[in-house]
Amino acid sequence: MMSARHFLSMMDYTPDELGGVIRRGIELKDLRNRGVLFEPLRGRVLAMIFEKSSTRTRVSFEAGMIQLGGQAIFLSPRDTQLGRGEPIADGARVMSRMVDAVMIRTFAHSNLTEFAAHSRVPVINGLSDDLHPCQLLADMQTFLEHRGSIKGKTVAWIGDGNNMCNSYIEAAIQFDFQLRVACPQGYEPSPDFLALAGDRVTLTRDPREAVKGAHLISTDVWTSMGQEEEAAKRIALFKPFQVTRELLDLAADDVLFMHCLPAHRGEEISEDLLDDQRSVAWDQAENRLHAQKALLEFLVAPAYQPA
Repeated sequence: MMSARHFLSMMDYTPDELGGVIRRGIELKDLRNRGVLFEPLRGRVLAMIFEKSSTRTRVSFEAGMIQLGGQAIFLSPRDTQLGRGEPIADGARVMSRMVDAVMIRTFAHSNLTEFAAHSRVPVINGLSDDLHPCQLLADMQTFLEHRGSIKGKTVAWIGDGNNMCNSYIEAAIQFDFQLRVACPQGYEPSPDFLALAGDRVTLTRDPREAVKGAHLISTDVWTSMGQEEEAAKRIALFKPFQVTRELLDLAADDVLFMHCLPAHRGEEISEDLLDDQRSVAWDQAENRLHAQKALLEFLVAPAYQPA
């Protein structure tokens, strides 16, 4: 009964499956660019539960579902409250009888695992406090488009050891690259993820050391949603971890810079960094759409099989 495939973490799929989704994202992007109508999910419905708001996650999933011929239902924090008023398990049982897939953007990762355990349809992690795997699909697609395979390359994560950093650690395992994480004391990524990665991940306090010879440099805001009261403290602590053009100069000649956005210019990145020709942040943002369409196509069975 509960045999649906979910996408809660990069570790839910094999490296081959992840590679297939990403290559499919590139194909779907090409179809869209050529104006080809491709609607395998006609009649299918995606429910999108947002406990944390987001521009990119909402637009990319909703537009993606519509482009694949389906529909998406947006449920704001006012429309549904995971675990408040109704147990998560009960909500999952009911909702999964009405829709064909559920995307959840939430705080506690346990909300996702509990919902998935009681859902008869695929559940997708649109972001949790632990992980942001959909963003990594887009990042890996972007690297593949610009530079080919990331296998054996060196990636630097600069800043907070947050959910994005945890997902980069999972990606290092699945895509077989070396990851260097430069973060302030006390802001390391989760020890569980580090243990899983073994010698694929190196921790350092020095951003310059992290980026030396790196092929990809990525960062994120210093203060995430829900941490606003810590903002002043974080800004002071993270100041030496700003990514600048000078920092990129220490990396490989063909380095790419990524940021999952929204960016706080003048904080985690210098004012001009997104305009640098080494930045692919806009391609990366667009690829959320294409990678997630490939994921939806992979997870949701077509409603109408041709005769």
